[in-house]
Amino acid sequence: MVFYMEDIIFEEFDVLEINKEADRYTLTNVSKKVISEISLRIIVDDFELASLLCLNQCQEKLAIGFLFTEGVINSFDDIQTIYYNERMLAVIIKLQEGIIIDKRETLRSVTTGCGKCVTYINSLKQGKFVDLEVGATFSVETILQKMKSFVRSSEIFKTVGGVHSVLFSTPEYELLNEDIGRHNCFDKISGILLKERKLDLTSKGLIFVSGRISSEIVTKVIRLGVPVIVSRSTPTTSAVRLAKQFHVTLLGYVRDDKGYIYSCPERITV
Repeated sequence: MVFYMEDIIFEEFDVLEINKEADRYTLTNVSKKVISEISLRIIVDDFELASLLCLNQCQEKLAIGFLFTEGVINSFDDIQTIYYNERMLAVIIKLQEGIIIDKRETLRSVTTGCGKCVTYINSLKQGKFVDLEVGATFSVETILQKMKSFVRSSEIFKTVGGVHSVLFSTPEYELLNEDIGRHNCFDKISGILLKERKLDLTSKGLIFVSGRISSEIVTKVIRLGVPVIVSRSTPTTSAVRLAKQFHVTLLGYVRDDKGYIYSCPERITV
């Protein structure tokens, strides 16, 4: 049987649950919810640009954010038409006249496990990434308290499991998204901000992420223009180097009342 929680699809399977009772193990027949995924095709001007493994949710916003973080578009106005073809599991996009996809960007299949991770910014897109100004500062207390509420906010994880979550937060606006891939969460948030024309908020925002920070994640933060990223887990070495290069403040292992600042501490106040 397939269940729907908003747009998110999961299924229930009959499984055997392992338990230990006294000195022996038992196997019990139970029903277990399992998160689902689709391979979402992104077709731009009749060219299949990518295939993303993701939740069957926010398909158009995911495609918009992916095009933005990949440097194909700079605003929602760069898109002439967009629609989701449910039968094809594809978002079909037509760009405005004069916006050309560089065919050196080949078709990629982006996995749920961040298999597309890179350790550099694509030279074809180098001009889309700029150093972030110091600008706003953020208190340690604000970051730690926000992380505590963030880790309790993933409804899909509490119901089914199997997802990551990302929160974009400013004093006047917050946006939470969940997906089987961290990179999809970032792209969906980017797509929503573009479509709602709220990109001007990013320079004073924080991003919280439930999992590891790879260099790919940092490139998305740089492209979006968010100055601070905070994770419950670890960054990779390449992520730290990119954060230092483009002046992103990166915090890791932020749990309870502890954490580490890996780059650009000048934005953090105590």
